[in-house]
Amino acid sequence: MKIAFYSTKPYDKIWFEPLGKEYGFDIHFIEAACNQETVFMAQGYDAICIFVNDYVNAEMIDKLYEMNVKAILLRSAGYNHVDVKAAEDKIVILRVPGYSPESVAEFAMALLLTVNRKTHKAYNRTREFNMTLNGLMGMDLFEKTAGVIGTGKIGQAMIKILNGFQMRVLCYDPYPAKGLDAEYVSLEELFKYSDIISLHCPLTSDTKHLINKDTIAAMKDGVYLINTSRGGLIDTDALIEAMLEGKFGGVGLDVYEEEEGVFYEDRSNEIITDDNLARLMTIPNALVTSHMGFFTKEAMQAIAHTTLENAYAVENGLPLVNQVGKEMAL
Repeated sequence: MKIAFYSTKPYDKIWFEPLGKEYGFDIHFIEAACNQETVFMAQGYDAICIFVNDYVNAEMIDKLYEMNVKAILLRSAGYNHVDVKAAEDKIVILRVPGYSPESVAEFAMALLLTVNRKTHKAYNRTREFNMTLNGLMGMDLFEKTAGVIGTGKIGQAMIKILNGFQMRVLCYDPYPAKGLDAEYVSLEELFKYSDIISLHCPLTSDTKHLINKDTIAAMKDGVYLINTSRGGLIDTDALIEAMLEGKFGGVGLDVYEEEEGVFYEDRSNEIITDDNLARLMTIPNALVTSHMGFFTKEAMQAIAHTTLENAYAVENGLPLVNQVGKEMAL
């Protein structure tokens, strides 16, 4: 199988190159993102492999189909960046439904601890021997109420971590899981009672802008909001407006609505024209990271293995256990 591997970073090659040779695949690593301008680069390949900030729309599906591309391999659990309906009966789409749930959950907690106790600010101060504590006060997490939206594998891992801090954990998911040490409640109750809210749900038509002006108004004053899932879960305009009004104790974002073309790239010598992103960076109790919650050795190894297992299944006519079907279309 010949695979066009888009949005290649040096760390991708570390994991995919040797494993690809083991499978006997011919992987062509492309630094460019997959989009309408670069889809032509898939000519002559059996499959393309894309990441979260690539996209494949209906027009691109038709072009890939004409080029006899058989599969779109997602090296992610989310699939909101691909037109699943347009691909039906043309190209199979396969994802990585679970790699290392703990990697994302642990990072979500790291964001919470950092934005709460302001260790990033303390680090920068003390490097210059500024040892004052002014402006660094946080709050105990012990016995506070945390709300977890989405109780898939990552959400469940987050619940276990929160339980370790002896917090009361509320959760919401339209498809409840059994045996969790947490209490399922309505979204309204979760917003009303939570001191901390952590998002762990996919981006769909139902969850887009789940955090908006109205739901923010329903939250406690001083609430902490953490998002390591997808940027589109939050209405950025509403978030910024509420932050400027002092609604939040802190916000930790590892994802952003308009992150495509910025996250995973070095833009340090450029003028950022995204006013919302630039504004978020100036708000003292906002912490933004570059979609790195998944970025551990264990997760990268698992992503590479599952992605290429998916390719092997396509090549050899095996059951496509990780296929994204039309019933999952957004």
